[in-house]
Amino acid sequence: MNAHARAHARAWTLESLRADHAPALLDFERRNRAYFARTVPDRGDAYFTEFADRHRALLDEQETGLCRFHVLITREGELAGRVNLVDIEDGSAELGYRIGEGAAGRGLATAAVAEICRVARSTYGLTRLIAVTTPDNPGSMAVLRRNGFTQVETVTVDGRPGIRHERPLTPAN
Repeated sequence: MNAHARAHARAWTLESLRADHAPALLDFERRNRAYFARTVPDRGDAYFTEFADRHRALLDEQETGLCRFHVLITREGELAGRVNLVDIEDGSAELGYRIGEGAAGRGLATAAVAEICRVARSTYGLTRLIAVTTPDNPGSMAVLRRNGFTQVETVTVDGRPGIRHERPLTPAN
């Protein structure tokens, strides 16, 4: 992790998703909806109208151990992003993350992905992470590259070209 990312690491904490995060998470998703839709498929109106039920379902899913959902909380108590590990199976998980527009471009995504890689290995015992991006999301591809992910194949993401990345997680990294 570079010095810029380390400085950001001290400005936030990575917390496991809890029930009391719901209001801040809904606000985060609403405020950043148009921003996110520029590079990833929009969640749709139902996501927002059914948010309470969806949040409870995510917490239930997290209890099974098949997924691990996290939020990034700033020193000021603001929710700045989310970092998730989904489809956990056989030591692997798919990584997904979103950083809000107000926190973008400052190294937070790079630091958050570095932290989730550490947590995935040390806390969850995972040995490999997978991430998928689209070619029109160079920022996300740069974050993955800075965190040791390598491109392994092209895929289709919601009907669009995509790139699958992987990173082995060993005790030394």
